[in-house]
Amino acid sequence: MTEQVLDRVAGYEGWFNTLFEEYFDTLSERLDAPSFSRFTPECLRLLRELSLRGGKRMRVVLLHEAARLVTDEPVKGLEAAALSIELLQSHGLVHDDLIDDSPTRRGGPSTYYAYRERFPDRRQAALGLTVLAGDLALALSLQVLLEARVPVALRQAMVEVQTRAAADTIVGQIVDLERDFAAEPSKEILHCVADYKSARYSILAPLQLGLLAAGEQRALFEKELREYARLVGICGTMRDDYLDLCGDTSVMGKPTGTDIRDGKHSYMVSALLAAVDEAERRVVEAALGDPSCPPETVAALREIAERRGVPDRMRADMRRCAERATELAAGWRSRWREEAVTFFEHVPLWSVNRTS
Repeated sequence: MTEQVLDRVAGYEGWFNTLFEEYFDTLSERLDAPSFSRFTPECLRLLRELSLRGGKRMRVVLLHEAARLVTDEPVKGLEAAALSIELLQSHGLVHDDLIDDSPTRRGGPSTYYAYRERFPDRRQAALGLTVLAGDLALALSLQVLLEARVPVALRQAMVEVQTRAAADTIVGQIVDLERDFAAEPSKEILHCVADYKSARYSILAPLQLGLLAAGEQRALFEKELREYARLVGICGTMRDDYLDLCGDTSVMGKPTGTDIRDGKHSYMVSALLAAVDEAERRVVEAALGDPSCPPETVAALREIAERRGVPDRMRADMRRCAERATELAAGWRSRWREEAVTFFEHVPLWSVNRTS
């Protein structure tokens, strides 16, 4: 991407981080909670800490660039849409960390482990409060849209987009868990999980919200937007799964082998199982689902994968998927602004080339 685009992306990130901080600074005053409650402010504090801890804010970037497909003038409604997108993300992170029993998130404690530390002798209360924190983030993500100062029709359309995205994401989490009950899930199942769990709320919803806010009728282009989002979501999920085994821990800031230890039949794990011989399969299956699997075993699995050419095939699959998405975006030039279309052509390639 050009220096100009990178500057614009950095500008979105800085703008949104300030907006998000201001939102949480006033949230306790606007949330109708009993005055005696000590747990409600604590829940808001934990949501605030998790939400402000970072991330690339790419959903916010996609939202703004989607609006720029139509116009480079200021667009009303993007503030509420951006808050909604990232609050839905916080909801997903809280619940993901609970489901995965993850102690950390973005360099700090997960909400679940923060509650476990707060209530070491009341594990069920910690679990319940974590679920409710995630639920509250979901409710807030819809509330900010209901309070957006935009025409009623636009407000309703944006709420519909986010409600559908939230439902799809939850279904995605369900089928993600279901996937790991299968001995060797098919590529179609893996693609479906990536679509529902990631693409629909991370790519499709920001695209739809940005176009709606800019006055575009998204229904006219629904099929191609969905396909573009699906392809980019698959690219991103493949890359995550690839990095989990083959990534550089010093660059990523986290250890490799998480999917192996959690027993997840990810793209990379599935490709590895499909490529090995009987002796190697026994090594992989012995490690799969072992939470105490040491780094040395993960390194051995990586060596097996490299010997069998699995990383090369994964990279080729990612590249083909990204190229299809890029071709699809290129077709938007006939109706939308050149500069913004070029941005969306680059997004799939960025997704497969990132190192963390």
